[in-house]
Amino acid sequence: MSAEERQREIVGTARRAGSVDVGELAAALGVARETVRRDLRVLESHGLLRRTHGGAYPVESAGFETTLAFRTTMHVPEKRRIAAAAVDLLGDAETVFIDEGFTPQLIAEALPRDRQLTVVTASLAAAGALAEAEECTVLLLGGRLRGGTLATVDHWATKMLSGFVIDLAFLGANGISREHGLTTPDPAVSEIKAQALRAARRRVFAGMHTKFGAVSFCRFAEVGDFEAIVTTTGLPAPEAHRYSLRGPQVIRV
Repeated sequence: MSAEERQREIVGTARRAGSVDVGELAAALGVARETVRRDLRVLESHGLLRRTHGGAYPVESAGFETTLAFRTTMHVPEKRRIAAAAVDLLGDAETVFIDEGFTPQLIAEALPRDRQLTVVTASLAAAGALAEAEECTVLLLGGRLRGGTLATVDHWATKMLSGFVIDLAFLGANGISREHGLTTPDPAVSEIKAQALRAARRRVFAGMHTKFGAVSFCRFAEVGDFEAIVTTTGLPAPEAHRYSLRGPQVIRV
């Protein structure tokens, strides 16, 4: 197996499983651990993987994006903590935008049920989580449904969203970096996020520490566009401080 074939196999395994382990890859491919580590360095330099201690995980890109069903199986306790901390920032907001994705779905589930809220979302999962909340009015954006994420996109959705002024937007991303801002693989999704950003008076980013440093295809926001970033303690404190210098409060839970 050539280095190119081996690296292609590593990327495929990471995308199927969600992560890879150096030792397991070395055994499966019949090569030394150092060979695998060298492959991972190459793949990271190409923006396909992010290395961790002892392994790596795939970076979402224009050619690869995980499904909502897959995301519901990964890091669930951490995502619930993020969602709870994000909802704590609700303040006196009466109108809220909730992004597509599993962490935003958990934010929808964590919203208070004892006060009146109007929630705008492109996510069928988020809308479903709030469907029986008596004090909540849900406005579901129309448009083309993306099967993998169960969310609507395209001009129908952006046109509807452009008519609103929203108190607070909870947004996610496939990647966030100081250099390239917040990114996502799909241009149609990027436009929904950018329109929500324009419509909202306040913006909160909520996402796993694994998103930091990752860069996807379409940029829709800068770090400084947000009042707060909510993530896990997996983001080192010095790195969190560097993001906070761009403007937002960084909350690690």
